[in-house]
Amino acid sequence: MIPFSDEELRPVVEQSLEKVAPMLALDGGGLQLLDIKNGKVFVQLQGACTGCSASGQTVKYGIERQLRMDIHPEIEVVNIAPGMESMIEEIANS
Repeated sequence: MIPFSDEELRPVVEQSLEKVAPMLALDGGGLQLLDIKNGKVFVQLQGACTGCSASGQTVKYGIERQLRMDIHPEIEVVNIAPGMESMIEEIANS
């Protein structure tokens, strides 16, 4: 269990995501933090990252790895496809 509230996580998550943004930008992509619920970080890959076949790897080994090193080893990152934002609540509680 992550020992921080979602509100406490927001500023450190934002700081950590700033570290991976340049890597995404090099490939013509981007990232938006959508929400943090139950210790799960919901992001949306943007630009060239949207629908890219490597986007799953990017989330797991780029974004999630950085957050786990910076914040907590059990933090989970979930990429939400455009138009699927209504699924955040359901995923957060599963």
